[in-house]
Amino acid sequence: MEVKFNVRRFDPESTNNVPHFQEYQLEMDSSATVLDALIDIRENMDGTLSLRCSCRSAICGSCAMKINGEAGLACNTKIIDVQKKDGSEITIEPAGNLPVVKDLVVDFQPFWSKVKSVDPWLRPDGEEPETEYLAPDDDMLHLANVVSCILCGACVSDCTVLEVDDDFLGPAALAKSYRFVRDPRDDADETRLQQLNEPGGVWDCTRCMKCVEVCPKGVDPMGRIMNLRDRVMEAGYNNTNGARHANAFTDSVKHSGWLDELRLPIKSFGIFNIKAMISLIPTGVRAQLKGKRPPIFHKSIPGAENVRKIFEKVETRK
Repeated sequence: MEVKFNVRRFDPESTNNVPHFQEYQLEMDSSATVLDALIDIRENMDGTLSLRCSCRSAICGSCAMKINGEAGLACNTKIIDVQKKDGSEITIEPAGNLPVVKDLVVDFQPFWSKVKSVDPWLRPDGEEPETEYLAPDDDMLHLANVVSCILCGACVSDCTVLEVDDDFLGPAALAKSYRFVRDPRDDADETRLQQLNEPGGVWDCTRCMKCVEVCPKGVDPMGRIMNLRDRVMEAGYNNTNGARHANAFTDSVKHSGWLDELRLPIKSFGIFNIKAMISLIPTGVRAQLKGKRPPIFHKSIPGAENVRKIFEKVETRK
């Protein structure tokens, strides 16, 4: 089948070192992957095209890139699955939220720095065992998906928080932190959770779901971050904007069946936090202009008692 690719090019050493798109048209088999096509372009059409690849089996993670605007592994993305019915071009770009080195190659140093910052290794207390640290199988089953992470960076590429905040640890580093927080052989929960409670940690996630959607291994980074939030609060770190926000959100829905958006920021930041209240004024004005001002008088919805029953049922299970 005939396929047209629109590949984002960038060569810092070129005289024309401005990012731009270049089109390639080629014939590919219906079973071919995006990586097959890119290798074909590099080998037979344009030897200057730079990309990373290795295993071609969705194991190494080195071929992560944006395909039609969404991160994925080029080696396990079939052309037929991403080519639109009208035969329009397939757009290929380097992974997002990381500096571009050349063409589709990005610098992973910021990625690795954040992963290393969460101490991605076991920190047990006590005497070292003669053979190895053992853990019951049942205690490790819930980590099966997390340890499947291949550190490809797809979740980081599409993280909407990292687009505007470089200080955010990011979904990959936080999922890796979860792996050790929940490991029964690790004894450093107190220091780990204290670090995760700091700015740039678990409370900065906006729950956009992009990391979950693009993860090729089903790691569910956002779900791990939400669990870490629970752990942070259970450890006693409740006097933060994030913790207060979570509690206020829960209390509002439990009480009336729906969210009281007007009082949520007040309860999250505190009514005496003048600086925070002033900073929210522009957001409030924009909401007002868009007709999205929340109601001043918050009333319970019909059937709110059923919502409370759901909360009670969940709370009794804990």
